[in-house]
Amino acid sequence: MIFLLLLGALSATAAVEVKRPRGVSLTHQHFYDESKPFTCLDGSSTITFDQVNDDYCDCRDGSDEPGTAACPEGRFHCTNAGYKPQYIPSSRVNDGVCDCCDATDEYNSGIVCQNTCKEMGRKEREALQQMAELAREGFRLKKILIEEASKGKEEKQKKLVELQDGKKSLEDQVERLKSLKEEAEKPEKEAKETHLKLWEEQKAAVQAARDQAQASKAFQELDDNADGVISVTELQTHPELDPDDDGTLTEAEAQALLGEAMQADPVSFQESIWATIKKKYRPEAPPSKQPSDKVDEDEAEEKMPPYDERTQSFIDAAQKAREHFEEAEKSLKEMEESIRSLEQEISFDFGPSGEFAYLYNQCYELTTNEYIYRLCPFSRVSQKPKHGGSETNLGTWGSWAGPDEDKFSVMKYEHGTGCWQGPNRSTRVKLLCGKETVVASTTEPSRCEYLMEFITPAVCQEPFEPSDHDEL
Repeated sequence: MIFLLLLGALSATAAVEVKRPRGVSLTHQHFYDESKPFTCLDGSSTITFDQVNDDYCDCRDGSDEPGTAACPEGRFHCTNAGYKPQYIPSSRVNDGVCDCCDATDEYNSGIVCQNTCKEMGRKEREALQQMAELAREGFRLKKILIEEASKGKEEKQKKLVELQDGKKSLEDQVERLKSLKEEAEKPEKEAKETHLKLWEEQKAAVQAARDQAQASKAFQELDDNADGVISVTELQTHPELDPDDDGTLTEAEAQALLGEAMQADPVSFQESIWATIKKKYRPEAPPSKQPSDKVDEDEAEEKMPPYDERTQSFIDAAQKAREHFEEAEKSLKEMEESIRSLEQEISFDFGPSGEFAYLYNQCYELTTNEYIYRLCPFSRVSQKPKHGGSETNLGTWGSWAGPDEDKFSVMKYEHGTGCWQGPNRSTRVKLLCGKETVVASTTEPSRCEYLMEFITPAVCQEPFEPSDHDEL
């Protein structure tokens, strides 16, 4: 809008010959009536009109000498027909330097200045025209963005309703499959427990038989005279059975192992003595099997045998029920996440007409000599070294932070990675009108506080077409 106003003003500017003292603007011309005495604009004094521009300062505000350098507070008005009028300090009048593009400030300095106003006006109009065209095109694109945002929001709201309706149905399905899973797991659990119990009983029986065989073999080794009983003397031939580990099995210690009896037959040895001595007892003859064979045998016994066909059928049925339940539960979680995501997106403030909605879930990068800056609108801003290194968080989405009259002109990202002995990093993103959507620049005006310029048609305003007539 500003571009078009300026363009209109430039187009309307033309040389208007109005009789007035040198250095006086048209807006002040009525103060300078040569038929009347002149009153200083600050009201400090009144002088005769022939004292205006007489190269002597009579007014404290310098208003009597607009066309000379006599007053330090004076101002000279450059008409600059064809370009923009301007004021310069009157001290620059006839100083040998051309300050006004129409050369009117050097009327008596002896130097020749070229009137460049028309050329400057032409260039200015071209630049403003380009900017105006950019604003028009940007606003055209903005209207498309608004239309797409409106359609997109309607579609998302419709999708949200569908998901919310589908969620109830899926929740019922999950509950039903959960019940089926639990029903299928009951016979599975019972069958597994039965299988385990039988296996443990088998292991216990095998261990008992092995223990009995070891006891029988030990009895035979201890029964030196093969008379079918073990005596105190025979026990003493195995000093490793010494209960106090002093290296000697005394007669009293051997008798204690036998108990009240003077000797032990195979039955009493198996029932009363073997359990006490088997951990310390060392057989006289080497084992008939290699150690590795025994290890393999033990491992085989420790490995539970395969399930029988009936038990396996219960396991398969329960596993199938679990898989169906887990698939439905996963679908429900995904649906709930989709609902949360849609609710969050719909609730975002994407501008008065939703024009910023197209930026959601998008990211834009700017590469400089040192860093790659990444802006993900409504999410975060980050910085990463161009030649490798870890990413630094420059802030996560905070809020719109423009002035009250232009709230959506600035984005604020805060609570980024902390600076060494400083605050957490933060970024302000200034939005500029343009046809493209691109990060234009990134600076760090203050330590750990970044400023990013982001071009987007979403901030372009409706062009203001100036009227055919503008007053000078």
